[in-house]
Amino acid sequence: MSIFFWVVLLYLTLLMVISIIKSRAIKSQDDFMVAGRSVPTYKLVGTLLCTWIGSGSLLAGAGFAARVGISELWMAAGAWVGIVIVFFLAARVRRIAQYTVPDILELRYNKWGRILGTIVIVIAYTTIVGYQFRGGGFVLNLVASDGLDRIVELVASTGLLGEAGQIYLREHIGAILTATFIIAFTAFAGMLSIVSVDIINGTVITIAIVLAVPIVFFSLGGTEFVALNVEPIKLTVMGGHDFLWAMGVFFPTFLLLMGESNMYQKFFSAKNEKAAKTAVVWWVIGTIIVETAIATLAILAFTHFHSILPETSAFHLAYENSEQIILHAARFGTEIGLPIFFGLLLICAAVAIITSTGNSFLLAPSTNITRDIYQRFINPAASEKKMVRFQRTMVFVLGIVAYLLLTQFRTILDMAFTAYTMVGAGLTPALLAAFLWKRVTTAGGVASIATGMGVTILITLMNSISSEPVISTSYIVLPAAGASILVLIVVSLLTQPDPEEKWAKFYESNVPLSDVIEEKR
Repeated sequence: MSIFFWVVLLYLTLLMVISIIKSRAIKSQDDFMVAGRSVPTYKLVGTLLCTWIGSGSLLAGAGFAARVGISELWMAAGAWVGIVIVFFLAARVRRIAQYTVPDILELRYNKWGRILGTIVIVIAYTTIVGYQFRGGGFVLNLVASDGLDRIVELVASTGLLGEAGQIYLREHIGAILTATFIIAFTAFAGMLSIVSVDIINGTVITIAIVLAVPIVFFSLGGTEFVALNVEPIKLTVMGGHDFLWAMGVFFPTFLLLMGESNMYQKFFSAKNEKAAKTAVVWWVIGTIIVETAIATLAILAFTHFHSILPETSAFHLAYENSEQIILHAARFGTEIGLPIFFGLLLICAAVAIITSTGNSFLLAPSTNITRDIYQRFINPAASEKKMVRFQRTMVFVLGIVAYLLLTQFRTILDMAFTAYTMVGAGLTPALLAAFLWKRVTTAGGVASIATGMGVTILITLMNSISSEPVISTSYIVLPAAGASILVLIVVSLLTQPDPEEKWAKFYESNVPLSDVIEEKR
């Protein structure tokens, strides 16, 4: 076993120990879902950063940057702009003091807004969790391939698996083990464990990624290496693409962040409005720094490793494997001047990114099903213990579904764009309208959610049964979000305005909105 394997094992053990300790503090659904609404600013910054910087950035974003250059930052910039806008909403969102985004949707619209919003989140977030499992599989295959082979051999020796089963297990053992860890970690202590370990994860991610860039840059030869080896077009803002392409990759992340249920749930976890708003400032700064560093490191490292002839060295990285470039750079960092300590730190950062994002995006839909379906419609009188027990069951069920979704997409980038669009087109227009447009009506909001979700699912199904994509995943957001926004506006203008008491609560500056949810019910 390599030193990388033991470091990863030690890091995961540390995270699990923290989760088990925190699980003893779980007394109510407030503790499990929103960490008792007591999270201070520094922890909120860490958990927001870790949630956003997931496999979508580490694998899909890095692979994208390796292929197209710095124009990949159009995708990252969607989040940056979204976070700036969120700055002006954070305090108001925290004041609502609910548990989930569907809580807000029912408060402003009706129960159908809650139900449809829950469906959107469950589909999108289980997809996102699925590609965290795939990312974890990449890490384990890279640092512990010998150990994984031994596990497969051990299982095969029991005679429980046929030849086909052994082949499947050998190909997917890394993802299966990752799924097992993330599901168990999330089920133990929910939001309490997530915000506790994310301050550690956020520190590791920032230090590893940011410090690796200058080390690799100067070790490879600095500006001379860039001038001689990096394709000039990769250093341009548009990367040879047109504005339509830029908007196609910008809007999925922009719209996702604006409707990101995890973000709202973590705002609800903040100890007060000021903590929520201050955290957003540091969040946007951290996100810009880390995502720019990931893209830069990916371009530099891929330029080197891809240029190596495959017949002369095992360090070559093929174009089709570009999504693994950060992991490849960590494992074989000495080839690009990265000391082994930083390689180990990068691997830990990868583990931190994958596990923290998987935990958060698994907790959110389990919260939605528990709060927005089970408690709201099936068992309103459920005790606190029963609610926590039911949500832990949902964590397990949704984890299995997330794993099964892995088979439906070719790449992590495809999964990311589809999930981003599901939230961005299905939730964001109606959610933002609740805070920003008094004229939006109940019918308009509900119709918008249904339209955004429906168009995204339709295009995804058409792409899955076609040999060639009907619409590239890079462009799905344009028709889906366009249709959702159009329906929102047209239906709202064609229907009777909602009474003032329906929307006024979203504009009041000092009236706690948690008091009005019972009126709604």
